Amino acid sequence: MPELSVIVHGPDTRGHLAELLDSLAARPLPDAEVIVAAVGDWARETAAGHAPETVVLPLPDGTGDAAARAAGATRATGRWLHFVHAADGLPAGTVRTVAERAAELPDTVDVLLLDHVRSTWRTAGTRPADGRLLARAGRAELALDDAADLLRLTPLLGTRVLRADFWRAHEERLTTDDDEAYTAYAALLTARRVACLNQVGYDHRVPRPESLPPVTAEERYALVDRYEALLALAQDRAAARTVLYDVMVRDLLRTFAREDMPEPVAREFFRRAALAAVRHRPPGHHRPGGLEGVRRGLLEEGAYTKYRAFQAANRTRRAARAAVRTRKRRLGAKLRDQQYRRALGRRVDPDLAVFSAYWDRGVACNPAAIAAELARRAPWIHPVWVVTKDNAPLLPPGTDHVVPGTRRYWEVLATAKYLTSNVNFPNAVVKRPDAIHLQTHHGTPLKRMGLDQMRHPTAAQGMDFAALLARVDKWDYSVSANSHSTRMWQRAYPSRYTSLDYGYPRNDVYYRARAADVRAVRDRLGIAPGRTAVLYAPTHRDYEAGWTPRLDLAALADRLGDDTVLLVRAHYFYDTPAALTGLRRTGRIIDVSAYDPVEELCLAADALVTDYSSIMFDYANLDRPIVIYADDWETYATTRGVYFDLTAEAPGQVARTQEDLAEVFASGAWRDEAAAKARAAFRRRFCEYDDGRAAERVVRRVFLGESERALPPVVPVADRTPAPTPEEATA
Repeated sequence: MPELSVIVHGPDTRGHLAELLDSLAARPLPDAEVIVAAVGDWARETAAGHAPETVVLPLPDGTGDAAARAAGATRATGRWLHFVHAADGLPAGTVRTVAERAAELPDTVDVLLLDHVRSTWRTAGTRPADGRLLARAGRAELALDDAADLLRLTPLLGTRVLRADFWRAHEERLTTDDDEAYTAYAALLTARRVACLNQVGYDHRVPRPESLPPVTAEERYALVDRYEALLALAQDRAAARTVLYDVMVRDLLRTFAREDMPEPVAREFFRRAALAAVRHRPPGHHRPGGLEGVRRGLLEEGAYTKYRAFQAANRTRRAARAAVRTRKRRLGAKLRDQQYRRALGRRVDPDLAVFSAYWDRGVACNPAAIAAELARRAPWIHPVWVVTKDNAPLLPPGTDHVVPGTRRYWEVLATAKYLTSNVNFPNAVVKRPDAIHLQTHHGTPLKRMGLDQMRHPTAAQGMDFAALLARVDKWDYSVSANSHSTRMWQRAYPSRYTSLDYGYPRNDVYYRARAADVRAVRDRLGIAPGRTAVLYAPTHRDYEAGWTPRLDLAALADRLGDDTVLLVRAHYFYDTPAALTGLRRTGRIIDVSAYDPVEELCLAADALVTDYSSIMFDYANLDRPIVIYADDWETYATTRGVYFDLTAEAPGQVARTQEDLAEVFASGAWRDEAAAKARAAFRRRFCEYDDGRAAERVVRRVFLGESERALPPVVPVADRTPAPTPEEATA
């Protein structure tokens, strides 16, 4: 029995079926089957080209979606069913990811919820807000009464993977008509328990409205009927009913306001919506405040004429406010532009250096290491950090800084001789001929970067590649930690800058720290002597809206035992995860998501567990064990794009499941001879220029103008001595 049956259903009206089936055939899996319930000749002929690997069920023209789904489900043999409309798509790696997640779930879970992207005739891969709800729910198995907000997810059946036995037990309810949204909601309301997968597993393609038949009056009124039927399903479930009522009222009001209905249809729709709003209002339910509360009040009154007048007045008010905001914005931009232009007329200050790290988050990374070395070797050069208003209070005492957008901000950017960043300065920054722009980057690239992201829409979403190249053209120097990075930067960011193959300044500490430094960091973190500290540092995923621990951290801590403490660091893109709040009270898990600098965490850790984060390349300098947890490698590699196969060229052991990971530590494989051999090869390749003197080289070459020949040569990897391990530091 396969774990998953992918049931593709419907007519091939927009010609996407071949593309969908090609993507499925490109990655066949032994634990999944594909069944095409092909409606009409076009779909049948397209699907026939993929037989016998694909099971084809020819269905006559006019067969509805519900009947097509039912036909496919009847033929399916998988434990789980994933219904995919022929007009939609599946992101690469989805089938494997869904099958692996579904295999973990017990028979008490009836529905697995996925994230999705939305594509239209104008845009591709737009992320809705669903991911945040899924991230908040985590990976636990939930009863809907305990997670009723999941009813706010976009009602797409393709984002609900159903257990086959659950489908068969409730097939009549789930195939009442062709209203997919009803079926998507009904599946949740009927399920005993649900689980979430905070990854994009569906591409919903929305056709241009003008390409569809006009919406009839009865189809408009059917929206009200849908919610009334769903509320009947939630009759005895207070939490679900309250959320569903809120969803209904918002949807009905949005439809009334945005859809261009003929006047008689609009009046009747409003009347039916008003009756439903009053009839199904939960006891004690309070309207929201503000304009939304006014709208709901008018709806419940059935005050059609008043509501139309309110709409007109609101449109007028919004237009007036927008005009005022636009005028203020233009005046502000004009003033800032004038100030900046005046500053650009001044001479460049040869003793002024501007630093920025991680989109103005504070003193960190390679810029911080360079600034510290600059203070030792050229104290006459004055550093100014660009830091956001929120992060300014966190700066070290006495740090001179500017807040983006302020008058002094533009003045220092216009007059500084040196501009150093590990990302990029804004597009508006002018590259003066006698100023120097130093790009330090903030990691060795495993994932594709820059122009290489163009072929990966999920990763490239919202990127302006022309503007990116304009920023790259301002670089004078690009810092590199290894020849792999040098080649990838030249490919991803093609321009005339000079590559400084000196190592990453932030990694100097891994060769300069002493035993006392290691002990001091562990003391600050509360790690008792003799305990093994494992740093877990996963990376950001473009196909996830929020951070959900991919490991059951409590279970892992239990398997590792009392002598091991987990240091858990979420990616800086996310807030401190709520999932860690309870776990850190146990003493075996320490949340270090907000701890800076990360280099100190590495010094404190006996081993690193990561997935695809560039921290692995930095940590390898310490020559300590690294374990790769690659549970979604295929999805990550295909969606984000990668430069090499990490699973084949890893710096140590590779685990694909939590059980594998626990066994790696339990068996001692994390630090055995095979792991050491893999790490040695990895260090030779990716720690090529890191020897503890990178910051010195950068400062002497860029800020002091010394020649390349005058700089200290890079010490070979075999001749370096990293900082002592925690065990050595306490010996």
